[in-house]
Amino acid sequence: MTGYGNTRPGASGRGSAPQPAGGPREQRETFQGTPDDLLKRIITDPNSAQEMVKEAERIGAHTAKSLSTSQIRAIFGEVRSIEADWQHNPQRAHRRLILLKPKMDYRAKKESGRGVEDLVKVLKPAVDLVQGNTDNFQRFVEFFESILAYHRAYGGR
Repeated sequence: MTGYGNTRPGASGRGSAPQPAGGPREQRETFQGTPDDLLKRIITDPNSAQEMVKEAERIGAHTAKSLSTSQIRAIFGEVRSIEADWQHNPQRAHRRLILLKPKMDYRAKKESGRGVEDLVKVLKPAVDLVQGNTDNFQRFVEFFESILAYHRAYGGR
């Protein structure tokens, strides 16, 4: 006998838990982005603060497990820069906001893990809902700030 004679079902013989066929990544829960109708209310409805906070908490709690603070801040820093530009030249700032979408896609593919990808799954459609409207942009920023706050509150690393 080699010392690895554990015959319990599912035992790997080396003391580690068995892995599913596709490895640990397949075990990961699938992140559900924000439903379109809810996201539209969050970005376009000035009376949607309660819904915004609830959804930001859900996203922040989920991403706390898979998204580093530096990953989320890299995107958020660009949004803050666009926000400062918006006050002086809204047209140019809106263009920069639209051009943030390919940058987010790049980061989602470049970074390890699924955290950035999950965040981008929510932020990209939210960018589309801004439509150059200053109030919508402000709600977008508030939504992102709320996600960041809950990310940290839930132990984001």
